[in-house]
Amino acid sequence: MERGKATPLHTHPDSDETMIVLDGEILMHMDGKNHRIGAGGLAMAPRGVPHAFLVLTETARMLCLHTPGCCQAFYWDASEPTTSDHPGTRTVDFALVRASAKSNGGIEILGPPPFTDQ
Repeated sequence: MERGKATPLHTHPDSDETMIVLDGEILMHMDGKNHRIGAGGLAMAPRGVPHAFLVLTETARMLCLHTPGCCQAFYWDASEPTTSDHPGTRTVDFALVRASAKSNGGIEILGPPPFTDQ
């Protein structure tokens, strides 16, 4: 992911989400508070707890795990493949994200990214 990539504020009603930052740094907004997490760091969002993240460095890589497993259909339907015509970051289509969350379950979108001064 590239600098500025942010997720909407959301919850996972039926799964816990664990995010391991492999490279770079993110700002994790969880339960109303912001936490900086760098390479080697971990964030765990228990089911039902509102959260979002923002990439702070030029790039970042994360491993995200849902327990129990879920949400694969959400990610497939909420994403658009990168093409050679558009190799970099594109604006997130939040309408597509909301539609995928509604049709696939597992994720409840609460609102836009909560990052105002970053």
